[in-house]
Amino acid sequence: MIGIGVIGLGFIGWHHIRAYQAAQASGLNCRLKAVCDTDRSRWEAGSDSADLLSKDEKARVRFHETVLEMLADPAIDLVSICTYTDSHTDLAIQALEAGKHVLVEKPVAVHTRDVRRLAIAAADARTLCMPAMCMRFWPGWDWLRDRIHDRSLGRVQSACFQRLGSPPAWASSFYADHSRSGGALVDLHIHDTDFICWCFGRPDSVASAGSLAHVTTLYRYEAHPGMHLTAEGGWSLHPRSGFRMRFMVCFERGTAEFDISRTPTLVLHTDSGSSAIEVGTGSGYDAQARHIIEAISEGRQDLRATMEHAVEVSEVLDAERMSLERSEVIRIG
Repeated sequence: MIGIGVIGLGFIGWHHIRAYQAAQASGLNCRLKAVCDTDRSRWEAGSDSADLLSKDEKARVRFHETVLEMLADPAIDLVSICTYTDSHTDLAIQALEAGKHVLVEKPVAVHTRDVRRLAIAAADARTLCMPAMCMRFWPGWDWLRDRIHDRSLGRVQSACFQRLGSPPAWASSFYADHSRSGGALVDLHIHDTDFICWCFGRPDSVASAGSLAHVTTLYRYEAHPGMHLTAEGGWSLHPRSGFRMRFMVCFERGTAEFDISRTPTLVLHTDSGSSAIEVGTGSGYDAQARHIIEAISEGRQDLRATMEHAVEVSEVLDAERMSLERSEVIRIG
């Protein structure tokens, strides 16, 4: 039995709880054992899903008001860090030092130096530490990565990613403070920067336009001079506009497009016609939870997302930020 603890009961903390419940329901030998938050009412009020935890299940989960209490709990093997960004690194290091496995929410930190600090601690730890890069696990996006790598549709000629919404309504003062959250560049756009790095490797240079609240970046690869590769991310939409998560990728022999607001979400257009691509159920949160639980259970070290990946992505985001500030192309050395 893998005992799980979740630190931070905000919006993303409940997503982690939901994912762990789904993992247990799928047959994995795990269970939510404890939660931690400075505000007990967040636990008592629960999430927006009334049936997420039954009354009996909730009664079996211990509530801790301090991180030290939770980390001293011998029933906890895996800890999810779901707090404000500027606390991620220190809390994750504490958890590793306490002998816990760690799933730390993205962004790991606003500044690369702090991501590196956790990467060093993770390399020295006997337990696993995985950044929660959920797009690497998102149904349909994993299919795209496979097509990019197996080249069954030919080479990529153009790939455009879009992730747009309104400023987060939860913890609005935190997200408005870009020195703590990093703005949409670091908190939202990071998903597509990470996915691009996962599929194509670290770019040689970037050219960004816009602001920390809404950015568009052109990623350049010297080995693929003709490839058009962009990502747009921002919090500029009015709340009534909803949320956009899309990609359109043009291969030599087909075009794949994903739109989370549409059914089917993923469609492939080729000479044979247009067809829906069957994708898995659930979300990237569910799949990443299963991934780290299975790795712990099987004693594996081969994580799909690693702290080394998190450092690489943070370095690319640094270059994007610099490009915004200087209005010029920034090489990534």
